[in-house]
Amino acid sequence: MPTETNLLAGYPAELAVPAEAVARTVEGRIFVVLDDDPTGTQSVADLPVLTRWETEDFTWAYGEGKPAVYVLTNTRSLDPAEAAARNEEVVRNALDAAARLGSDLQVSFVSRSDSTLRGHFPLEPDVIAATVAEASGEATDGVVIIPAFPDAGRVTIGGVHYMRGTADELIPVAETEFAKDASFGFSNSALPKYVEEKSGGRFPADSVIVLDLNTIRAGSQANDPAVSAKAIADAIDAASKSTPIVADIVTENDLRALSLGLAEAERRGKRLLYRVGPPFMRGRIGQDVREPLTSDEAFPGGTNPSTAGGLIVVGSHVGVTTRQLNALTNEHSSARIIEIDVERLLTDGAESYLDEVVHNVTTALDGADVIVHTSRILVRTDDPAESLRIARTVSAAVVDVVNRTLKAFPPRFVIAKGGITSSDVAAHGLEIRHAIVRGPMLPGIVSLWAPVDGPAKGIPYIVFAGNVGDDRSLADVTRKLSTTF
Repeated sequence: MPTETNLLAGYPAELAVPAEAVARTVEGRIFVVLDDDPTGTQSVADLPVLTRWETEDFTWAYGEGKPAVYVLTNTRSLDPAEAAARNEEVVRNALDAAARLGSDLQVSFVSRSDSTLRGHFPLEPDVIAATVAEASGEATDGVVIIPAFPDAGRVTIGGVHYMRGTADELIPVAETEFAKDASFGFSNSALPKYVEEKSGGRFPADSVIVLDLNTIRAGSQANDPAVSAKAIADAIDAASKSTPIVADIVTENDLRALSLGLAEAERRGKRLLYRVGPPFMRGRIGQDVREPLTSDEAFPGGTNPSTAGGLIVVGSHVGVTTRQLNALTNEHSSARIIEIDVERLLTDGAESYLDEVVHNVTTALDGADVIVHTSRILVRTDDPAESLRIARTVSAAVVDVVNRTLKAFPPRFVIAKGGITSSDVAAHGLEIRHAIVRGPMLPGIVSLWAPVDGPAKGIPYIVFAGNVGDDRSLADVTRKLSTTF
């Protein structure tokens, strides 16, 4: 396996770029982030998030006066036709809300997806670009593809996307478990080849513009971010008709340098659309990296909504999640552990079985944290559509348990582990419509939402991606919030 040190040896040192330099380029623009699961918020703070996307929802979000709003589309759990329809609806309503405000606000669209390359690509950026063109007459010149997530160990060097392994080792992402995803598998780690693979050859690898670290860090020797900005804008000047653009990203400074270059390209008139991993928006709007929230900050004002225990819901099946679940259950000896048997959910007796689960959860919450997890033996199928159907069945059951628990015995906090799990728990289990992303619970990852309406108002909600953190991360977050750990 290659090492990060060796791969970086031939490139310039990173260029220090202050966050405020990027923030100054955002005035008059708002980024609408279509988040295909809720974990895209884990790198940002103090931004509005929507689980519904009617025009009035955008009106509320725009009224918060922030440079970005996240819209929880949850399209990674949908089939392609449903995902396309949802993207179109969100874009139309976002533009409609902006038009009704009658201001000069410029709306840019971001298709936020997975840092390990899973998701509906190129379908989602294609639909967004087509909808914008139809609604406004503006054609998209370039689609900027930035899956990098350095906080979680995903970096791009030489146009190749990697996942950090042990020590200095880098693993090409196509060689990880994520590339074998039943619905969104892929075989190429080099991003231009990934684009060619996923587009069925519509965008050949040699048509993809690659902004390598020589370009991103062009201003390094002169210590001048403006040099990098010009080099980046010059490199994408030829982009037209949704030309794919990929960039090397290893550090936060790289994201900021890239953001300055993209802002310069847009100042010159380029219309860009973004397909990105979680930290891109933090860099693009010039947010400083927020320190993790403390236990006191998680419960503002020192008041708690309930004397009950906390509810930890685990749905993801990736290896890191199972290891985190094992660490939590081993360390949190006072917690009650309740398993949802997936095979029983797929039988005719599922309804009565769920009644039993809800009773057990609500009873156990009186005095203890409760860990609810789906059975760890994954029900597999080679049919992507059937895989999604099973995932939806399981998610619907988890949502039902959370919602009925919320109404019967509100928990002190809720943690949802897994992308689809987090999304469905937020929108349907907790009935959150509008929330504010308060910040991360761990450095750069795992976000806390403060619901501003609905039955979960006042209950901290923790969105925890399935594929981030080390083996102890779930236990560490739970310990911050629990009174019994």
